[in-house]
Amino acid sequence: MNDDPSRLHPVDADPAPARKPLSPQAQRALAEAEERRKAAQADSRAKEIQGPKGPEPTRYGDWEVKGIASDF
Repeated sequence: MNDDPSRLHPVDADPAPARKPLSPQAQRALAEAEERRKAAQADSRAKEIQGPKGPEPTRYGDWEVKGIASDF
């Protein structure tokens, strides 16, 4: 039988090769890209048709439409 443990799990293989450090410009570019991704995700929500203007009323307790407060 060939149960050589060195063949099953090679010791020389490095699972995560070391990366060289990023330059300040590259770090800044990555940070700006992350901000753009977050902004795009925030804007990707579906727009509400005939919904209330301003903050979400269920969250802030403001149930007023055209001067009439409604509670349901």
